[in-house]
Amino acid sequence: MIKMKILRRAFMLLLVMTIITGIAYPLAVTGLAQVIFPHQANGSLIVQNGQAVGSELIGQNFSDPRYFHGRPSTAGKDGYDAASSGGSNSGPTNRSFLDTAAQRADEVRKENGLSPDAPVPSDLITASASGLEPYITPAAAQIQVTRVAKARNMSVQKVQVLLDQCTKGRQFGFLGEPRVNVLQLNLALDTQ
Repeated sequence: MIKMKILRRAFMLLLVMTIITGIAYPLAVTGLAQVIFPHQANGSLIVQNGQAVGSELIGQNFSDPRYFHGRPSTAGKDGYDAASSGGSNSGPTNRSFLDTAAQRADEVRKENGLSPDAPVPSDLITASASGLEPYITPAAAQIQVTRVAKARNMSVQKVQVLLDQCTKGRQFGFLGEPRVNVLQLNLALDTQ
């Protein structure tokens, strides 16, 4: 009799906690997020002409010379797979990692008309931990300005103005580093 009473109480506690933590709490948090932060709660999507073209938070593959290129991706088989977020987990002593980084640096130099010994920002040759980083440093964007301007038949100054407009400073003036959202910059270029 006592065992059945304990079992019944345990089952009721399980049921109540399942309703609270599995249904009520997630619904409350989701509803609150939709009211307070609707853009972020819906994936920070960038919509153009009524069509979602991407998210502010997920990097995309841009290989056309007319566009700024973002960080390389190791997420998924071909990279940039949001369902397979993750880095390569290769460290600085891994020969394959070093060879890939050197190859990427050579490609960046070649496509941007840099000298063979010019330094290349690390964010153009190494993937982020998530493999989906949407931002690059202003230095990484700067070395691409001339290539993009030439490919689009635009003046370097006009491309530079767009880059400056799309460069975000430190949050609250002291958190993080200046950054450029590659998708937003490329969309700004397309509107020109």
